[in-house]
Amino acid sequence: MKRICFFIFLVIAIYSSPVFAIDSDITRKTLTGLKGVYVVVENLQPNIERYAQRFNLTKEQIQADVEGRLKGAGIEILSRDMWLKTTGRPILYVSVNTHEYEKYWYSYTIGICLQQIVMLETNPEVKTFATTWSIEMTGIANIGTLGRIRSNVSILVGRFIEAYNSVNPKQRGNSTNSLR
Repeated sequence: MKRICFFIFLVIAIYSSPVFAIDSDITRKTLTGLKGVYVVVENLQPNIERYAQRFNLTKEQIQADVEGRLKGAGIEILSRDMWLKTTGRPILYVSVNTHEYEKYWYSYTIGICLQQIVMLETNPEVKTFATTWSIEMTGIANIGTLGRIRSNVSILVGRFIEAYNSVNPKQRGNSTNSLR
């Protein structure tokens, strides 16, 4: 019965999810010229918190991990004040959603998306936040392997860094060794 419930949950989650941008050549172009990002990490769900702490899988640790990877890649982390003054107000939004489908077993979806202010072509006076780039990963873990979730967040942040760098090449001066 629990497996049937899990299957129904999975089907509902897949077909009721809003359409998101993906990591493609076109969505990568929406990252061009971003001076940095404001990082927002969603709260973890209570169903996993008590076990996740053993693996240092907390909202605060995910925030630190994400910001550390971005800084290490040369992507500026915007403070709230800086973000409010930045064109487009780019937010890198990280969510980890979990569902306990069997005792001590969790299905999870990790989503990382870049949201920013966009204008409608049909009415340029209308501005709204929209997801312009995103990537997701789903998986299954038990209470002994929840560290896998944190590792997978890191993998997805790496994909964002790769996408960002593909359209925002670093200036390396006039060295003839700049091409590899």
